[in-house]
Amino acid sequence: MMKYLQRLGRSLMLPVAVLPAAAILMGIGYWIDPAGWGGGSPVAAFLIKAGGSIIDNMAILFAVGVALGMSKDKDGSAALSGLVAYLVVTTVLSTASVAMLQGIPVEEVNPAFGKIGTQFIGILSGIIAAIMYNRFSHVKLPDALSFFSGKRLVPIMTSVAMLAVSLVLLFVWPLVFSGLVAFGKGISELGAIGAGIYGFFNRLLIPIGLHHALNSVFWFDVAGINDIANFWSSQGEKGVTGMYQAGFFPVMMFGLPAAALAMYHTAKTSKKKQVAALMLAAGVASFFTGVTEPLEFAFMFAAPVLYFTHAVLTGISLAIAATFQWTAGFGFSAGLVDFILSLKIPIANQPYMLIVQGLVFAVIYYFLFRFIITKFNLNTPGREEDSDEVAEEGVTAGNKFAAMAAKIYEGLGGDANVTSVDNCVTRLRLEVKDMGAVDQKKIKSTGVPGINIVGKNSIQVIVGTNVQFVADEIAKIRKEK
Repeated sequence: MMKYLQRLGRSLMLPVAVLPAAAILMGIGYWIDPAGWGGGSPVAAFLIKAGGSIIDNMAILFAVGVALGMSKDKDGSAALSGLVAYLVVTTVLSTASVAMLQGIPVEEVNPAFGKIGTQFIGILSGIIAAIMYNRFSHVKLPDALSFFSGKRLVPIMTSVAMLAVSLVLLFVWPLVFSGLVAFGKGISELGAIGAGIYGFFNRLLIPIGLHHALNSVFWFDVAGINDIANFWSSQGEKGVTGMYQAGFFPVMMFGLPAAALAMYHTAKTSKKKQVAALMLAAGVASFFTGVTEPLEFAFMFAAPVLYFTHAVLTGISLAIAATFQWTAGFGFSAGLVDFILSLKIPIANQPYMLIVQGLVFAVIYYFLFRFIITKFNLNTPGREEDSDEVAEEGVTAGNKFAAMAAKIYEGLGGDANVTSVDNCVTRLRLEVKDMGAVDQKKIKSTGVPGINIVGKNSIQVIVGTNVQFVADEIAKIRKEK
């Protein structure tokens, strides 16, 4: 089950990655016309509406992205089936359709059906479409129906499946929706404390990849909070909308880079050069883009107490920002790029104070991390026991990604042991026959931030934002053999 949920989290990264485009378009549009929100400038209106076309249709993107990501061979017909699944359920369970099905006036239809087009339904549609693809994409029908065999059969079977799902949701969706709304309202009614609780669990769930499920409740329109879309469309309450985003900026732009500096300063002298390269790259990624996994995975398993501390500090940061109503938002993650883009959003409230908060958090992160590392002698990067394995110079010479991929693949056991290779934004996700045949020292000799064993046959290699290039090189190796 855990493995399946991790695959789902990975699949969600494809549609989520589209958000920066919306953020850039809407951010520039609001920068041009911060008062009229497009009403005073055709150019601003064009950009804002273009960005809104992405934000407003995230549920469709989720349906397509999840169907594609969860299908066994990432085929386009799976993505098409995801779209078909979403269109079937949202049409059958629209307010007007439900009124006809139940034989009641439209105004008496449960309000839940007015919100049927949520990211939750998008994800569900994608999952069912992927199941249908994996089951029917290779089915051969009798000659008279052969035109509909194989991949052409998938959208048809998906439609049939979604009719059955729609029938179930006709009775279940009002209950599910009410539960999600109650959960969201329960947290939102806690105000700053609720934001802090959310921030804490957001970080705590990252190691198992389930933070996306939590994020969807607060960031998207699953429970009516829809913090990201409301912020960028400047709808809501100034100083409140954005409270589930703002507190991440001080952590990602200042806190984690300061933690990286602390880990560099506490590394062994003989390993400072290697650690410096890792921490500099990870710290810069965190500051500019808000991509924190390369840095977090460098210590979350080697020093769990340190990662727990990080989760607590993240919760505190969100609580503080929410308490003082300092708000800013992001389209992708809480880095400098999104921070700058959000400055001109009308509903942003005293966003520059997040920089002041960030500087304070940088000091806290640095000294607290340094104290904990030295006090408990934690094995953060550069402090682990010396090994006989020495990183080869070839990894950084010539085609470094090809060399890195070859070494990682060799460390995994090669063709004899590797059964599946995939990747998300920062990690290689692999399936192996025998975990005992994996040479972790050889893999780590390439300079990767870390390795995460997530199951009996599942292993993740944390590469960083260049993971796609490494994954492509591994695919070439497997194809050549």
